Amino acid sequence: MRKVYASIILAACFVMGGCSDWIYRIDIPQGNFLDQKDVDKLRVEMSKEQVKFVLGNPVVADSFDNNTWYYIYDMKRGMSKRGEDIRRELVIHFENGQLKSISGTFEEPEEFNTPLDS
Repeated sequence: MRKVYASIILAACFVMGGCSDWIYRIDIPQGNFLDQKDVDKLRVEMSKEQVKFVLGNPVVADSFDNNTWYYIYDMKRGMSKRGEDIRRELVIHFENGQLKSISGTFEEPEEFNTPLDS
């Protein structure tokens, strides 16, 4: 009798394991979604207001260093068949209230070192 119960439980485990993709799980996006075309609009010596106009408010403005902003985007996929999880970061550094440099997962724009006023 124990073998019958054990085989029923084992069969139920296999059936339930096969149904895991039937449950719908949503994707969870968090942060600022940025695309490379948004980052391409940045130029050296832009003011903080101009950067906010182009990219929006940063997710994190460093409390200890007022000259560093962080734009972070995370996409946690609910189901693996919809693709990999995504994480993008853009760190912006200011000096004297003007854009000095950028770093992160985005490529630096070709015209980044050309100020807008030139």
